Amino acid sequence: MNKIFKPIVTLLVGFCLTVGCAFAQPGRGLSPAPGTLPEPVPADAMAPAAPVPGPMDFASNQVCYIPEKQAFVLIDSIDCAVDLLVRQADGLQRVGRFTTDRYTGRHDLVNILRPRSVSVCGDKILVLASSKKDSSYLAVVSMEPVKCLDEQGFDSLKAVACVGFNCNSFAFRVDPCASQIIVVGNNPVGYDLNFVNFSNGMENISAASAFHYHVPKQAERIKASDPFGAGLAIVAVSVVFFALICIMFLMGGYGKLIQRFQNRKAQPAAAGAPAKAAGSPVEGEVYAAIAAAIYAYSQDLHDVEDTIITIQKTERAWTPWNAKFYNMNRYFSVRK
Repeated sequence: MNKIFKPIVTLLVGFCLTVGCAFAQPGRGLSPAPGTLPEPVPADAMAPAAPVPGPMDFASNQVCYIPEKQAFVLIDSIDCAVDLLVRQADGLQRVGRFTTDRYTGRHDLVNILRPRSVSVCGDKILVLASSKKDSSYLAVVSMEPVKCLDEQGFDSLKAVACVGFNCNSFAFRVDPCASQIIVVGNNPVGYDLNFVNFSNGMENISAASAFHYHVPKQAERIKASDPFGAGLAIVAVSVVFFALICIMFLMGGYGKLIQRFQNRKAQPAAAGAPAKAAGSPVEGEVYAAIAAAIYAYSQDLHDVEDTIITIQKTERAWTPWNAKFYNMNRYFSVRK
């Protein structure tokens, strides 16, 4: 019986392994029934996946190059302006200028609107100007110079649209998919993110939305974590007591150091002095005799004089320095 079952079991195991390998290989499987067609693959599955928008980097752009016009748009930070330069055979020629701040010669430098970033969108120039405080604007400038000479002596570029912001803006980026311009900036208390909509054209830009993030100060963080101030009071008292303890140890160590230094100086002097004989203390009578001798010697230095006091009155000449009548007004001395 074993001779019969062994070949049968071997064949069954080999058949199972063959079928399993056929199903495990990709693209392999059971063939469709005769007369049937395989199901069509959807077009969406064959089309490449749409690109997922990634993070947008913001940076201040100082110059733009327009290949079709062979022109440059760059920032002149000295004159607070944006210049349009056209390439010529022998160099570049300035054909237009947009001044971001018309108030020239001002001394309040923090309020001057200086150009921060430029970009080109179609036939328009986007200019972002900002001050050091909390004011800025985004202007859409036409590339066609106006035929009127300004104070600088060349054709000027005019803004066709402008949107202002209450922050110090420093960079922007155009999002053509969403038809909006994202402007980033900051102010003394936090950061700002402004969205400008241009779905109706660059000539009709408008502020869509604005978001503000307030950076909490250290006092606000302490207030949020310790509203009653108990922790701050404990820390303040602990710091004061710790400082006093440190000063106490410091002064004690300083006193010991000075005492040790004085003892070291006194040791050489004590070593040179004759040692006093032990067992022979100086008695009080000796001191009394020395004091009496000194007193007697001091009395003998002076002669004995008579203690008679003589008072003699001296005659002095009269002087009117303290006469009272000289202090009176002459009006009272004149008799009527």
